[in-house]
Amino acid sequence: MDKKSLIGFALIGLILFAFSWYNNRQYTKQQAARLEQERVQDSIDRAEAFKAAAKAHPEADSLEIVRILAEGETVAEADSVIAVAEDQLYKSDFLNAAAAEAESEVFYLENSKVKVGISTRGAQVAEVLVKDYYKYDSTALYLIDQRRNSTFDIELDAGQYINTMDFNYRIVTSTPHSVAMRLYFDENSYIENLYNLSEDDYYVNMDLHFVGMDEYIPRSAYGFKISWAWDVPRLEKGYDNEKNYSSVNFRYADNDNVKEISMRKDGGSESLAGQTQWVAFKQQFFSSILVAADNFASGDVGGHTYAENNPDRYLMHDAAVLNVEYGDKSADFVKSFQFFFVPNHYPVLKSYDMKFDKLLPLGGWLVGSINKFILIPVFNWLHKSINSYGLIILILTIMLKLVISPFTYKSYASSAKMRVLKPEVEKINAKYPKEADAMKRQQATMDLYRKAGVSTLGGCLPLLFQFPLLYAMFRFFPASFELRQQPFLWAEDLSCYDSILDFGFRIPLYGNHISLFALLMGISMWAYSKMTFDSNSAASSQQMPGMKFMSVWFMPIFMICLCNNFSSGLSYYYLLSNLFTIGQNFAIRKWFINEDKLYAQLKQKADSKEAPKKSRFQQRLEEAYKMQQQQQKSQRK
Repeated sequence: MDKKSLIGFALIGLILFAFSWYNNRQYTKQQAARLEQERVQDSIDRAEAFKAAAKAHPEADSLEIVRILAEGETVAEADSVIAVAEDQLYKSDFLNAAAAEAESEVFYLENSKVKVGISTRGAQVAEVLVKDYYKYDSTALYLIDQRRNSTFDIELDAGQYINTMDFNYRIVTSTPHSVAMRLYFDENSYIENLYNLSEDDYYVNMDLHFVGMDEYIPRSAYGFKISWAWDVPRLEKGYDNEKNYSSVNFRYADNDNVKEISMRKDGGSESLAGQTQWVAFKQQFFSSILVAADNFASGDVGGHTYAENNPDRYLMHDAAVLNVEYGDKSADFVKSFQFFFVPNHYPVLKSYDMKFDKLLPLGGWLVGSINKFILIPVFNWLHKSINSYGLIILILTIMLKLVISPFTYKSYASSAKMRVLKPEVEKINAKYPKEADAMKRQQATMDLYRKAGVSTLGGCLPLLFQFPLLYAMFRFFPASFELRQQPFLWAEDLSCYDSILDFGFRIPLYGNHISLFALLMGISMWAYSKMTFDSNSAASSQQMPGMKFMSVWFMPIFMICLCNNFSSGLSYYYLLSNLFTIGQNFAIRKWFINEDKLYAQLKQKADSKEAPKKSRFQQRLEEAYKMQQQQQKSQRK
């Protein structure tokens, strides 16, 4: 048998082995799924039978029914009771009693900030009202609403896998700010959920107290699983804006950075790659955060958005499956957690010292620093004496324009120099009209600018210094909790778009309404671009014919479409910024720069015999020109 035949048989054998392995694996999966389905159905049947037995004995509470089942006492409908006793759902009679309790109740904890409802079903947070704030329609602001649209389940191995959501806990102690609920496994073994609401803050402490559970939890079990899922209701007027600034976030214990799964593109999911301190379900202006005192060992988090027209008016569905290690198990141990139901207000988030402030999309290191250490403090300082946030934005705009006025002046002066030298540039263009003389024409133009002391980058560099500040404002306004539901002029809410006309239908890339601040901003941008282009860009427009259309028409229209669904406070700021820039340029041209005198000064410098120092760019341009001339000579030969 030759070598090729051996290889062929080997490949055939490998394929048969792989096919057999795959079929066995698929069969195993199918069997496991079938057994799991049967187990679930059996569990449902047993639970229903147990509930029927409990219903047959309304005079007895659940524990008494368990004892009846355990002791085998004969009562009415004895056959069904005995059947249930012989085939119970859980190994513990106490768990069967807790599972059979159909009715649950909600116990409320309340302080000046929040009202939190704890349901006996699973001892979970079932309702959260944030006080002093309202939804866009002026109704009460529930992060978790009365529809019980959240689940908080603990799954653990206690000789058999149990899920706490399947049981009704018993309330053992309660005060206006605390409640303790227990799930008994026997008379001396239980899991206690102890909730303590902060005195005057937005968080709730949750301690899971395991007592006598060493009898049930196997020694091999390393931990338990927390599953937290939540249909997040819409709270703000603008669906797109709220969606774009909502996310699922988490922070690793050994890292200051906060990871984000954005809802901008309908969501996603991610596995936790290490010890995680907290997980947050973040909306535009409010967040729900779960913190583990000993960190989460691993898990998966994610979410997806709902369509804007969904009938329940949910914004997104967020979920986290988190693994918690027991650590040192004993007959009595506690695992501690905290829930934060908090507004996304920078001073509030910062005060907890757990990097919650990084939930705010304030930008990277540079832009974020401008927001955190300049804009936010100045904004809050102005608010101490001014109630109108529209006036605060006006004053803030004036202050920023004064700060960057030296850059504005330098940029305008550089543009004016280029503008007054236009006749000289046209003479150079007339001297070298041929395309073959492009390099010579460019060098002559650069010689003119160099002799006159004009920098081609003089008008651009000052603008570059302004970009971080302008971008900081772009990040600040949509994330500014201060602007939420603050009216100004015709805008009802500066954190949302200001609609003066609703179409009743959606225009692609624009929206279903007209935002007046966005429209006025676009008009002011058009006026500024037209004024700047007409005075500065006549020469360059010959080289770039499309520049005028881009500057004067495309960008204003693009910005109108972009900002139509953005924060009206942001559009209002851009409007003010454009108007002040137009005013500054007018004042500089009228009172600070005389273009006739400027031209005379530059012409005198250009005609001077004293050779100015050449820049590196000029030196490289001359070298390129010499190389081009040498290549042309060699080609002629």
